[in-house]
Amino acid sequence: MSETQDRLPSAPGAGAAKSGAPAAPSEVPGRSALGFAAVALFVAAANLRPAIAAVSPLVDRIRDDLGLSATGAALLTTIPTLAMGLCAPLAASVGRRWGLFRGVLIGLFIVGAATAARGLGHSTWLQLSCAAVVGAGIAVAQTLLPAIVKTRFADRAGLVTGIYTAGLGLGGAVAAGVSAPIADAFDSWPGALASWAVLAVAGIVLWSAAKKSLGLDHIDGPKGPATTGLPWRSRLAWRITALSAGNSALYYCELAWIAPLLHDDGGLSESKAGFMLTVMISIQVVAMLGVPALLGERADKRLGLALTTTLTAVGFLGFGFSPGTGTWLWILAMGIGHGGLFTLVLTLPVAASRDSAQAGRFSAMAFFVGYACAAVGPVMVGGLRDATGDYKLAFALLAAATALMLVPVARLSPQQIEKDQQTAG
Repeated sequence: MSETQDRLPSAPGAGAAKSGAPAAPSEVPGRSALGFAAVALFVAAANLRPAIAAVSPLVDRIRDDLGLSATGAALLTTIPTLAMGLCAPLAASVGRRWGLFRGVLIGLFIVGAATAARGLGHSTWLQLSCAAVVGAGIAVAQTLLPAIVKTRFADRAGLVTGIYTAGLGLGGAVAAGVSAPIADAFDSWPGALASWAVLAVAGIVLWSAAKKSLGLDHIDGPKGPATTGLPWRSRLAWRITALSAGNSALYYCELAWIAPLLHDDGGLSESKAGFMLTVMISIQVVAMLGVPALLGERADKRLGLALTTTLTAVGFLGFGFSPGTGTWLWILAMGIGHGGLFTLVLTLPVAASRDSAQAGRFSAMAFFVGYACAAVGPVMVGGLRDATGDYKLAFALLAAATALMLVPVARLSPQQIEKDQQTAG
């Protein structure tokens, strides 16, 4: 993504400005055009989590119908997550060949088609294949959307990044909350999974309608592979990557296993467990915007990172050992803690870099390693659930892994960052 950021103009018409020629009136972004473009970005982002989040409240039905163990069921979350990381370099080729606008449109088409195909049957290979294709589509759209934020909203990047992140969170929250009732209404869990293709259609229609407002006709994607020049030897980059990897792994473990835990160990119905997951994710969305605002633009991020990490660890312990008692307390701890942590970790590549090129390299490295770790997490939880018969050990280990994130956090003082920047790639 660094090369995308370095080569893209800050707004449409920038090239004309550099050459001294005035931009055409149609190229000047109006407030209404920017608003419509932001809405299109929000809806596009909202399509990037339902295919994964919808599985969690339905996992017991899926296991019963397909004869899967908890480990096997976890593959429905793991495979798309792994595909997101492996297929991310594909986004560079798609964006380079077809441009940013059509690249995102292609990603949404892939997500919609693969999601709709989930309704064709109860076959394990069909569901896992569709999950992989969905992950590839998410990878294409998700990798290109930040470049669009920089291109179209250069002077509002913070606000629009918040809108984009909220779209990700809300898409997952709604899918987690209503997938079980949809399955009840259709008497079909494949039908419930496939129903999220409707949201993809809405995203495609709105994205197409916003073509003029987005103003991306002549903007290409990255000029080289996303894996070029990653700072593998930088201690600072590895600290950021460790936090990003932990952040991603914890997030997908929550999506995959909080609802089944509340159903199996907490005694809640599938619909109620899905609703509780929706509430937790909704709190996270608020925290994604609210916690950074409360902390302000301070250079030292350690206090905010430490507080939100600790809250997240408390939430995992509470869910693991007392899911039926104090449930709302754990929902609040996990919602505020991981919601705030999620955004603070996303800001680290920018906050800890000396320039936009280095920020891009930090982000790319964190992205690839992070999604690899995220793919392992849900399978690990499923394997421990199969081995022990409950979630206590798995969630205790998740709490311990969260606490270990405090180690790289402690090494992120402004002085240490400035020192490490000199040897970073």
